[in-house]
Amino acid sequence: MEERFDNEEKKHSCFGKGFFGGFVAAFLLMGVVVAGMLVGRSLAGPKHPVPGGQQSSQTNGGDESESGQETQAPVVQLPETILDEAFVEEINTIYEQMQYYYLYDIDVDDLHDGMLQGMLAALGDPYSVYYNENDLDNFTAQTEGEYYGIGCMVSQDLITGIITIVTPYVGAPAYEAGILPGDILYAVDGEVVTGADLDQVVMGIKGNAGTTVELTIVREGEADYLYFDVERRKVEIPTVEYDMKDGQIGYIAVTSFDGVTFEQFKNAFKDLEKQGMKGLVIDMRDNGGGLLSTVEEMLDYLLPKGVIFYAKDKYGNKYLEYTSDRAAALNVPLAILINGNTASAAEVFSGNIQAFGMATLVGTNTYGKGIMQNTYTTTPEKNTAIKLTVADYYIHGDRNIHGIGIAPDVEVELNPEVAKQVVIADEDDNQLQAALKAVRDQLQ
Repeated sequence: MEERFDNEEKKHSCFGKGFFGGFVAAFLLMGVVVAGMLVGRSLAGPKHPVPGGQQSSQTNGGDESESGQETQAPVVQLPETILDEAFVEEINTIYEQMQYYYLYDIDVDDLHDGMLQGMLAALGDPYSVYYNENDLDNFTAQTEGEYYGIGCMVSQDLITGIITIVTPYVGAPAYEAGILPGDILYAVDGEVVTGADLDQVVMGIKGNAGTTVELTIVREGEADYLYFDVERRKVEIPTVEYDMKDGQIGYIAVTSFDGVTFEQFKNAFKDLEKQGMKGLVIDMRDNGGGLLSTVEEMLDYLLPKGVIFYAKDKYGNKYLEYTSDRAAALNVPLAILINGNTASAAEVFSGNIQAFGMATLVGTNTYGKGIMQNTYTTTPEKNTAIKLTVADYYIHGDRNIHGIGIAPDVEVELNPEVAKQVVIADEDDNQLQAALKAVRDQLQ
């Protein structure tokens, strides 16, 4: 729902233009972090042998495929070790020089973590990271809902590492503290987070209910840093909101794909039908993803028969195929609102409906995340882990959107001044007005 490291001066100089070169979104609520696409109760990846480790139960979605099929990798001859004699000698030489010359004390545990983190960083994949014991404990706790949050959605530029506030939810602690969309999160409790792993940043912001976290914010137009002490508490945000617009055009906004989202969406759709809905706008802006199983349910409800998703691993194994196989509920003109923060599962939803030719997409190009991750423990004690990118995924028409995103049929940039507002009036939302027009044009 990420990072590269740099010195503090370069980090600070990144606060210029182009904050959204790409991002991973995360909800700072209670419960599961949406950092890309979580894959539901039983979606993980192909079960390949993992020398020296095993697949963690804390994966992005579990440890068996939806279809129950297990794909096996071909036998690969791995080198006995990458730690040959010359390499070990160089490591020891560097360590000796550090001990002899380095001005400050050396923490050997930090060195170990740093070496392992560097090994994952060397892949050049921002989604593949190392979790030490503390990181893994925090991740486990947050996925079990033991931590509380501040009620906002953040995103991270994959090129600069800058973390930006996307949406502070009305009534939640971040909103009450005065956090605004577009604010840049520079530090958490005094620690600079630009370039850090987004999952770990989210872990640091979450905590026990009633405690506070200090956020250091960079805001356009402000010469100095802004500091906010934000209380952590339980935050429950409805994932679906809806109403009827002028001309009997329904409007449904989906903020994420959680376990309850399909029922909320279906109830909204049916209620709008009862009210005489003649057309529909579905708002997927700033939706950073969620459960693939929920997306599958929603698409199966709306679309006619056809393939809507499958994954493919590095060996060419195809698995996790989802197919819409029921009668399509969608029988009115549809427009879908998208933007650069529409990512992962939200792209699966929007891209499929576009590929089936059943909607006009309005807004700006989506983020473009078309890969899946899985988590594997790395020690017999299962107290450390790595997260690895394990597969590409494809939507209807054998389409992979990774690094490309989904282009709108009608391109409309949200007015810059409006984008800074937490709550946007319909008449000021030029993207919404363009979507409503697209539906009215189809009704004529």
